[in-house]
Amino acid sequence: VGQSAVAITDHGVMYGCIDFYKAAKAAGIKPIIGCEVYVARRGMTDRVHGQDNDPYHLVLLCENRKGYENLCYLVSEAFIHGFYGKPRVDLALLEQYHEGLIALSACLAGAIPQCLMREDYEGAKAYALRLSNIFGEGNFFLEFQDHGIDEQRPVNQGIQRLARETGLPM
Repeated sequence: VGQSAVAITDHGVMYGCIDFYKAAKAAGIKPIIGCEVYVARRGMTDRVHGQDNDPYHLVLLCENRKGYENLCYLVSEAFIHGFYGKPRVDLALLEQYHEGLIALSACLAGAIPQCLMREDYEGAKAYALRLSNIFGEGNFFLEFQDHGIDEQRPVNQGIQRLARETGLPM
């Protein structure tokens, strides 16, 4: 009740986007199409068990039609060329098809929270700045989450520190 916009960010797929879009429009709510993509830790075509079977999460939201086209392309490429347990993209592909997309650093399975959980602040900072460079100023945001999970407290402290030191928005 009272929501003016709502987003869909299924993991790795966009199966529900059309029905979601139609339902949101019918209810007078702005639909935001997105996907929580899986990002290969190395390249999306790398397939070595123990290294490439645990991709990072990254939330992508469509800002406009170009973003929707790019997100559809990214998800398709993830299945066609990047599939290894899950459909995966990589940073190189995101660099090519980032236009019209807004990126969020994601949950504890995102690269930045993963670095922070390993107490690798510099790694988290470098990855955050890389994503900011890929998506451009104002199109990359650090996510702050509190679901009562113990690991979120130190990660959130690291996210706040990143925001202060880099100027990246949360």
